[in-house]
Amino acid sequence: MASRSVNKVILIGHLGKDAETKFTTGGAAKTSFTLATNRRWKDQQTGEFKEETDWHNIVLWRQENVATYLTKGKQVYVEGRLQTRSYEDKENQKRYFTEVVADDVILLGGRGESGADASVDQRTAASQRGPQPVPRPPAAAPDAPIASDDDVPF
Repeated sequence: MASRSVNKVILIGHLGKDAETKFTTGGAAKTSFTLATNRRWKDQQTGEFKEETDWHNIVLWRQENVATYLTKGKQVYVEGRLQTRSYEDKENQKRYFTEVVADDVILLGGRGESGADASVDQRTAASQRGPQPVPRPPAAAPDAPIASDDDVPF
């Protein structure tokens, strides 16, 4: 059984900022956002409740119309896999970046929170908005790693 492995991530949290969609040189959409998850526990020695927040970098490929739904503070369910990439920074130092490559993103919460049906997920968001003009790819920041077609996991 040594040949079997699992790389699966399931998160429920709140978006730290609005999602951002960029395009590769080949035209593939890459939507990125950060997700905050909280953990709360009672300290055994002091009896006080403590809380810790973890931040996760999420990437969603080929879903250019979902960024309008993924706004700061929204609660979402994310299911996907971990991926670690590396790049060289300005000082030629090798940097590693771990992110969750999402397969499913589902908005949580009621209608009052988003004004839309809370069951909208990545497969139906585009069809509910209807045809939209394709925005031009934004210019990349000079120090940010550039997404290429090689980054697309399929």
